[in-house]
Amino acid sequence: MLAPAYQPYLAAAVLGCAALAEIAVRETGQPLTRPLGALLAVAVTAPVALVRTLPVAAAALVSAVCLLGPLTGYPPPVAGLVALAVTCHVVGRDRPARTAALLVLPFAAYAVLPQTAAASGGRSLAVVLLAVAAVAVATGAARRARADAVRREVADRAIADTLTEHVARGERARIARELHDVVAHHISMIAVQAESARLTTPGLPDEGARRLTAIGDTARTALTEMRRLLGVLREDADPEPTRRPQPGLHQLNDLLDEARELHPGSTRLIVRGAVTALDPGIELVAYRIVQEALTNVRRHARGAAVDVELHYRHDTLLLRIRDNGPGPPPPAADAGGHGLTGMRERAATVGGRLTAGPAPTGGFLIEAVLPTRETEA
Repeated sequence: MLAPAYQPYLAAAVLGCAALAEIAVRETGQPLTRPLGALLAVAVTAPVALVRTLPVAAAALVSAVCLLGPLTGYPPPVAGLVALAVTCHVVGRDRPARTAALLVLPFAAYAVLPQTAAASGGRSLAVVLLAVAAVAVATGAARRARADAVRREVADRAIADTLTEHVARGERARIARELHDVVAHHISMIAVQAESARLTTPGLPDEGARRLTAIGDTARTALTEMRRLLGVLREDADPEPTRRPQPGLHQLNDLLDEARELHPGSTRLIVRGAVTALDPGIELVAYRIVQEALTNVRRHARGAAVDVELHYRHDTLLLRIRDNGPGPPPPAADAGGHGLTGMRERAATVGGRLTAGPAPTGGFLIEAVLPTRETEA
């Protein structure tokens, strides 16, 4: 198979042979015109060999011969029109639109000149030359535009995928940091209680003391390993970690007060069932879901009224955040933030589930069901 670098030379040779054959068939037999016709046939096709390296120069040479030929009595052969189309197409594809348009202007001028009617081929040939050049440049420009659009789409998709992955990684890191803080508290309490039981229980057998010591050592080892594994995530999620306790449902009123200050619509808290203290991890997840939902309302439904409902059940906490805004956000709206993906991941970390979609009475509804009791094995 011929290498791409040599394809223009082969095309120029084939077109040149075709042009010489056509000129020979059209030749009138006048001796003085034969060399000129052969020269023009070669001149109109040979520049195709330069179309890969010097496309503008090749198109200019072919155009000049196509315009000069009719004035000398030799309209360009069909192979010359092919050469014109090829070179103009390449210029339209690879060069700026202004450069490509300059190639068409001489043919437009030639088509309207009064002298064109007296040239060989007349005005009909001039119109054909103009059409060939214009169509070739236009198709080349269209091909370039399509290629640019594909490249931009690929680049935009890659950027969006990278951003989504980065945001998801950061959200998981924040979830890990927060859960680490909650779990670390419980493990620390295990170690402290085991040590206290060993020291304060009178008449404790040696075997019991050893077991309590083992429990404390295991808890401290687990705490150390957990901090080692999640240390990097903590740093990524929060370069300047704070020492404040993680928020819970008891701080929900403060969150709603802040939302009322920032959000022009009304924000209500509705509590159903008997309020009970929940596991800190459950309260943290519920708090973060409400926080993110209110942020989404400010972003996509500013001015809408929001109802936050907590329904304490026997073994679950039902959490609803409903607004009366325009409905679901556009599909791409969730790509730039934590959004629904982060809320679903938070609910899943405690064994819950989260759904989101249009509310039955209009607006948008987020509903999360979080277990408040561990499932027995």
